[in-house]
Amino acid sequence: MTDLRPVLAIHGGAGTIARPEAGSDGEAPYHAALAEILAAGERCLREGGSALDAVAVAVDLLEECPLFNAGVGAVFTSAGTHELDAAIMDGATLRAGAVAGLARVRRPGRAARAVMEDGTHVLLAGAGAEEFCRAHGLERVEPDFFSTEARRRQLEAAQAGGRVSLDHDEGTPLDERRKFGTVGAVALDRNGHLAALTSTGGMTNKRPGRIGDTPLIGAGTYADDRTAAVSCTGTGEVFIRAAAAYDVCARMAYAGLDLDAAAQATVRDALTPLGGQGGLIAVDARGRVAMPFNTAGMYRGLVRAGDTPETAIFS
Repeated sequence: MTDLRPVLAIHGGAGTIARPEAGSDGEAPYHAALAEILAAGERCLREGGSALDAVAVAVDLLEECPLFNAGVGAVFTSAGTHELDAAIMDGATLRAGAVAGLARVRRPGRAARAVMEDGTHVLLAGAGAEEFCRAHGLERVEPDFFSTEARRRQLEAAQAGGRVSLDHDEGTPLDERRKFGTVGAVALDRNGHLAALTSTGGMTNKRPGRIGDTPLIGAGTYADDRTAAVSCTGTGEVFIRAAAAYDVCARMAYAGLDLDAAAQATVRDALTPLGGQGGLIAVDARGRVAMPFNTAGMYRGLVRAGDTPETAIFS
């Protein structure tokens, strides 16, 4: 398949996001960051880069932006540490790679791709994942590299309230318990190939060792050229139980639904009845994009090769 118009979509988390007061610029930093990241990914696709390359470019930048809960700006566990997860999947070959529980690798998305390209395993966690990254020359940092004062205050507030927060800290939350911090990207390249990459810092005040949906292929991340590429953000435990990312592709493959109908059905019929909150982004083999969510907002955007990026937070 050739001469397709490449497209990239990204997300920076979903949840109960407070609308800023009229006249304030509270949304502006998020729109600016999303647009800059989309523009970098668009350049990659326009210049002939693969879908894998485009999602890698986008997530690299999302992980380096402290506005989002991945890489720099990752949330803290209950022990005051960071545990980072990521997964990538190539829709052309169904190759996949994932890492969980990283504490010293600067870019978890790159680590996931290294696991995929090595090909021996799909998911590595903890000390074994750290050693794999060291052996493959991935950049390492001290654990406090990921820390920000905003995230530490968030941990202190969560511990004072005795809760675990699935959050994206936008500064003026309506409900700390209903914000979901994950980043992700999905892309279609000019050769008709799809890819998805998702990365997260997890949950504020989570128990050390907790792993959510992000690094689990089929739960938070999935890509298949025959159907779609999907990246999720939300209540990780529910997305795991619903196999949410794969569910979108299965509804397309087996029920014959188009992308939008399949994505909407996954959120409405698979996640919501189980109490799952959040959303997903998806692109199919024809370049159609769906970004449904059942929360107040989701940081998201898309760009087609040659176009200006489009970003949004609320419905």
